[in-house]
Amino acid sequence: MKKHLLHTIVWKENKFFVAKFLEIELASQGKTKKQALQNLKEASDLYFN
Repeated sequence: MKKHLLHTIVWKENKFFVAKFLEIELASQGKTKKQALQNLKEASDLYFN
């Protein structure tokens, strides 16, 4: 499996944290920063596979 190096930005929007890759149009959210990043990783796995 090919590895991709992507930069991430995370910010709080109301009650949720939003995590977004800077290089591609892919984002996710979660109730915590950790959950938002985990959801973004899951979304990227689906995006690249």
